[in-house]
Amino acid sequence: MKRLSLIGLFLLSTSFLVSGQQRLTPRQIKEAERRLQELGYWTGAVDGRLDPATQSALIAFQKWEGRPITGQLTIDELRAIRTSAAPQARESGYGHVEVDLDRQVLLIVSETGSVRILQVSTGTGKSFIDEGQTSVAYTPRGRFIVYDKTPGWETGKFRSMYYSNYISGGVAIHGYASVPNEPASHGCIRVPIFAARELSKLLPLGTIVLVYDKVSFVSAKDWASDSKLKEAAMSSGAFTDEGDLNKRKSRQHRGD
Repeated sequence: MKRLSLIGLFLLSTSFLVSGQQRLTPRQIKEAERRLQELGYWTGAVDGRLDPATQSALIAFQKWEGRPITGQLTIDELRAIRTSAAPQARESGYGHVEVDLDRQVLLIVSETGSVRILQVSTGTGKSFIDEGQTSVAYTPRGRFIVYDKTPGWETGKFRSMYYSNYISGGVAIHGYASVPNEPASHGCIRVPIFAARELSKLLPLGTIVLVYDKVSFVSAKDWASDSKLKEAAMSSGAFTDEGDLNKRKSRQHRGD
């Protein structure tokens, strides 16, 4: 009898596990999409389809909440989505972008403090060799300004980059075909291809970008309140001569 009770308990716990991992119906997916969108995650259309945009929003949610990054929408994930609060930016009071390197997400922050959040992949921190020169795949921390942009696909060596928004030397926020759940770039901030064009529209020249990890954060409130400081920061990151700018990109670019 005791053995039968143990077997019954095992089967019951197994059924709960399967229940927690089962795939959802289109109606449940639509509920998850709508709630993720309300929280600020970049979902794309709320249509009940687990498409790349919905999966990307789910991954961003899992990253932000510190949950296992599976990209799978289950009953357990839906429950978590239902009860979670909207992400909060590190700084508020002015429009800007934040890149949280620890969570591997990008936040578009409005002047009112509302947030739109997207998954990213940044520099691995590892050494790599490009054209015989050894570099480190490092995404710089600090406060930056979008000082140059490239619409559409880049040309030449870096043609895999889509809608690039340059913030420091050759480091850019740009669309890329592969945006894994962990750091994978040579220093740039990769975003999913499906969001790159719209994101670029939301990052006009002069946009403030804060890049930080758990031990580094630099405020840009003084830039936001003093246009002269912001203009000086932008001019120090950009060249007026197009030839010099292209040389700088070529010399400092990490490849993606």
